[in-house]
Amino acid sequence: MNVFVTGGAGYIGSICTEELVNAGHEVTVYDNLTEGHRAAVDSRACFVLGQPEREHDILNAVRAARPEAIMHFAASALVPESMTNPKKYFHNNVVNGLKLLDAAVECGVKKFVFSSTCATYGPPERVPMTEDLPQRPINPYGESKLMFEKILGWYRQIYGLEFIAFRYFNAAGAAGEQGEDHVPESHLIPLALQVALGKREHVAIYGTDYPTPDGTCVRDYIHVSDLASAHVLVLEALRERDKLIYNLGNGRGFSVREVVGTVQRVTGRAIQAREVSRRPGDPAVLVVSSDKIKRELDWQPRFTSLESIVSSAWEWRRAHPDGYDS
Repeated sequence: MNVFVTGGAGYIGSICTEELVNAGHEVTVYDNLTEGHRAAVDSRACFVLGQPEREHDILNAVRAARPEAIMHFAASALVPESMTNPKKYFHNNVVNGLKLLDAAVECGVKKFVFSSTCATYGPPERVPMTEDLPQRPINPYGESKLMFEKILGWYRQIYGLEFIAFRYFNAAGAAGEQGEDHVPESHLIPLALQVALGKREHVAIYGTDYPTPDGTCVRDYIHVSDLASAHVLVLEALRERDKLIYNLGNGRGFSVREVVGTVQRVTGRAIQAREVSRRPGDPAVLVVSSDKIKRELDWQPRFTSLESIVSSAWEWRRAHPDGYDS
């Protein structure tokens, strides 16, 4: 299949691009490189330097690629930043996303895979979180993703656009020559690995008085390769179903202290952790259920242990101590 991938130079998008090419698909990557890295894009994919603010730039790129499906990863995705600069999030995640949808309709693209987030749920009524939970986001990032999910629903009903939306939280790990390299970095595992490499003095533990076994927040981590495999898998599912919502995760949570301890064991190096006050809006436990996609599409994660996730990230970070600039 001919697939158009937005955000394909980013962490998840680049690894998904490689999986798509390995599976025999033809891929065009559209990315403006504000967050992504040109070096992360598989050389077998066609790369287009996107300028989504320019009139018709997205439309022209889609028209030239003539894709049969679109995978949409491009987004602004920092929750704290969204609370201080909501304009950026609604403009990029909704307005630019709408340009992409309109391009799909105009060019006759009928298959759309959306990288959404479990942040659309807000504080969960129960864990593990299932797809039927109410969606009550508590930050502009989650709200912007929910808005786009709703727009997809209307485009399905009115224009016949078939879509799948994936909701997940914490992608982690690395795949071969591709790994996690954000500027600034905000994710726990790469931050702890930076401490192991002497690039950072410590990691912060935000709150130690949560109602969890060790008092720190518990989160669900999923290996980025398992995310990518799900995205490739659903291209076939779209031929049989026209609307699907799936959570992706391991279904098991790990506390902040467990993550720090695992990084210490994997790297063999001490990781200094500084305890600080809670961050506003951080729920104690966020764990998702992936039973639906396992049941309906027979998807199974390959990397289910925290050690395997951290080990792959550590291997990549040692080979690329300065990220893609190494």
